[in-house]
Amino acid sequence: MIENLRITTLVENTVRSGGLLAEHGLAFWIEADRHRILFDTGQGTALLPNAKQLEIPLHTADAVVLSHGHYDHTGGLAGLLDSGLEVDVYLHPAALQPKYYRQEKPPHRNIGIANIDEEFLRSRVRSLILTSTPTELFEGIHLTGEIPRRNDFEDTGLQSYLNAACTEPDTLLDDQALYVETSAGLVVVLGCAHAGVVNTLDYIAEQTGRREIHAVLGGMHLLQAGPKRLQATADALLRYNVQLVGPIHCTGSHAVTYLRTRLPDRCIDCSAGSMVTP
Repeated sequence: MIENLRITTLVENTVRSGGLLAEHGLAFWIEADRHRILFDTGQGTALLPNAKQLEIPLHTADAVVLSHGHYDHTGGLAGLLDSGLEVDVYLHPAALQPKYYRQEKPPHRNIGIANIDEEFLRSRVRSLILTSTPTELFEGIHLTGEIPRRNDFEDTGLQSYLNAACTEPDTLLDDQALYVETSAGLVVVLGCAHAGVVNTLDYIAEQTGRREIHAVLGGMHLLQAGPKRLQATADALLRYNVQLVGPIHCTGSHAVTYLRTRLPDRCIDCSAGSMVTP
């Protein structure tokens, strides 16, 4: 069990204070007792400058976790490794697959990890750990691995494909979340929750045997969510008695407004520069 947890948002679409860079992306710096974890790396422009501005010692990271293989969560990895960081990297093997977003007219947009493959990573990192199944990073800190899709109202929220012609659908099986067992309860960190927020929380509850979750922070990909999905998401957060909800990045302004209306005393700001100590 982790006694002291602090989560700083390093990269996000918006910033909390001057001197920080905003970009469409996400990165969290997680300090859990003696462990230091970088969860996602943004697009690559904001990570290092924001870390310097916030006096975050990225060189002390024990692990880098990638929630999935999209550019806005992985773009900073190459620069980080070029800086000489020796670190363990955790990701689902499908995160390294090609990923494209279908546009009205070709060429379709490449949204995958740029200029990085498994051979490159194995040559540059201390250890590369592939996480298709639940994985313990450190005692009390876990990755879900691949998340089962069990309900009929959540989808990936994205027209994602595995080839440039956009004929092979990508179900984004690489989507995973991190959770920390703390003295206050479970703290869940999401990248984009392409597997669905409800599916993710249900799977974590199944893995841990817990029926309550203390905090849920990160992207929820509810941009195109209709009333049924928004209601089910808020209902799940209430069912798990979540006390801190930080909906950011790809959640979407309409969904954030809805969640703030349904959970007015529980939603918190997680823009770049914010710090949460659950």
